[in-house]
Amino acid sequence: MNNLHYGIIGNCRSAVLVSKDGSIDWCCLPKFDSASVFAKLLDEEKGGSFGFKVDKSYTTTQFYLENTAILVTRFSNGIDAFEVVDFMPRYHKIQRGYHAPPEFIRYIRHVSGKPTMKVNYDPKLEYAKGVTTTYIKDDFIVSLNDEDTYDTLFLYTDLDKKAVVEGEPISINSDHFFLVGYNEKLFVPTLKSSLLDFERTKVYWLNWMERTPKYKKYNNEIARSAMTLKLLSYDKSGAVLAAATTSLPETIGEVRNWDYRFCWIRDASMVIKVISQLGHKNIARRYLRFIIDLMPDKDEKLQIMYGISGEKKLTEESLGHLAGYKNSKPVRIGNAAYKQKQNDIYGILMDVIYQLIVNFSNDIENGEELWTMTKGIVWVVNKHWEEPDKGIWEFRGDDQHFTFSKILCWTAVDKALKVAKILGKTSKIARWQLLEETIREDIMKNAWNDKVQAFTQSYNSEDLDASVLLMEPYGFIDAKHPKYVSTVKAIERDLCYDGLLYRYKNKDDFGLPSSSFTICTFWFINSLYKIGEEQKATEQFEKLLSYSNHLGLFSEDIDFKTKRLLGNFPQAYSHLALIETAINLSNVTTDQEKVKGSIG
Repeated sequence: MNNLHYGIIGNCRSAVLVSKDGSIDWCCLPKFDSASVFAKLLDEEKGGSFGFKVDKSYTTTQFYLENTAILVTRFSNGIDAFEVVDFMPRYHKIQRGYHAPPEFIRYIRHVSGKPTMKVNYDPKLEYAKGVTTTYIKDDFIVSLNDEDTYDTLFLYTDLDKKAVVEGEPISINSDHFFLVGYNEKLFVPTLKSSLLDFERTKVYWLNWMERTPKYKKYNNEIARSAMTLKLLSYDKSGAVLAAATTSLPETIGEVRNWDYRFCWIRDASMVIKVISQLGHKNIARRYLRFIIDLMPDKDEKLQIMYGISGEKKLTEESLGHLAGYKNSKPVRIGNAAYKQKQNDIYGILMDVIYQLIVNFSNDIENGEELWTMTKGIVWVVNKHWEEPDKGIWEFRGDDQHFTFSKILCWTAVDKALKVAKILGKTSKIARWQLLEETIREDIMKNAWNDKVQAFTQSYNSEDLDASVLLMEPYGFIDAKHPKYVSTVKAIERDLCYDGLLYRYKNKDDFGLPSSSFTICTFWFINSLYKIGEEQKATEQFEKLLSYSNHLGLFSEDIDFKTKRLLGNFPQAYSHLALIETAINLSNVTTDQEKVKGSIG
């Protein structure tokens, strides 16, 4: 498999990646950030997987049930056919809350003929450290690892358990089920109970999508991206993950491999902004609660990222026994970036607070806490905005005065002023306005470079950076301002390669980036649209959409030449930017539509 041809299923507690031929190659239980139980994605020999073997006469097709996160893989040779319907149960309980257990169900649906297959059930617990041993019991199959850390995994099925474990041929003449769970079940699952879980989960997703606005153009892409963002939210705490995986490399064979199963304040806040604009209040409320709980003291500084349960220490270590995706080492768990200082997070968080107050003004909770947070954010910005930091791309070298960080410091004060006016809190407005103007003047003076005719990556630099494109969406500058238009043109000239964007081209701690950061291309397309190049933006957008995988999913990066997906997957950043861009472009009338309209 030469690309990330995977679908994601989940229940807002954990997630599973299913390959296009129906193999589960990545799954962590009981939570997103737990040790893996299947990790073939990171080591084809040792990692462990759960798939099906059929003879060469079969072909597979894969698709999501419409408006759901339920994935179907169909095996067919023209006469004999069966489907594997994969999902993680999630639905409303009768009392309150959600039924979202640490388990997934594989519903085997007989379609036609007499299909035969073999099951490849090969769990490897605890990131495949030690030895996983599998035993057949009366009611279930249990796998356990007790060398380093004791861990267990349970498989329930109505098929012959010995045939399943030993990979013997199995004829599919009727429907069957597999349930793989972290916990032993109190009541033994049945085909009937699995089908009931399927129907309830299907209704949950259909109801969730019914509350999502419909668009004339790109509606399917917006819908799939919205569900993907939902799947990357951890509803126990309100955290939002950057991605469901760890250590998928930005470039094959290189060392830019990071664990993304954490909540970056920046990524998560951008996701919440987009999801709340789509009308989903609960996910926004949970995230806000997550942030409020992280800031018990008014003067406590935010980390750039946290564990999904609010953990503050995310010690990074390497798993040397795993070969890595396509032999790209190291495989990392934890992320040392949590120690970094990035001044932009306050502006991004303040922007979310402002959006929530605007969008849910009649239904906002925590109003007094939000005002306390607003004052605290401005206090921190006032104290630290003149200091250098690591920037949005988390450079591991010396701190610099990054333009994006400065713009977001300005954004923090700008949005705080707007919140103050909405809430009728006027006593601080004059002082905050003075701070806002001071930061603005500093940026206009030091971030603009006459030689390159653009706002640059950092003060007194000639290096360009795609993140600077966001100065317009955050309201710092008008889209038609000559300096912004010139910056967009300069970035297109220097950072664009075959329609895809580099984040930057100056060497970082690991050399020159050699893949495109997907969100940057979406930012660039948005900028083209904003400066009036709507047709060009639409063409670039549709070209970019064609680089998604077979299910419309994006990872973090795209290889410039081969266009294969790289980096952690699916990536929240990429999908939130897809939604924003698609909504902007959904109102653009293309030349073809104009011709069609005139003929009509």
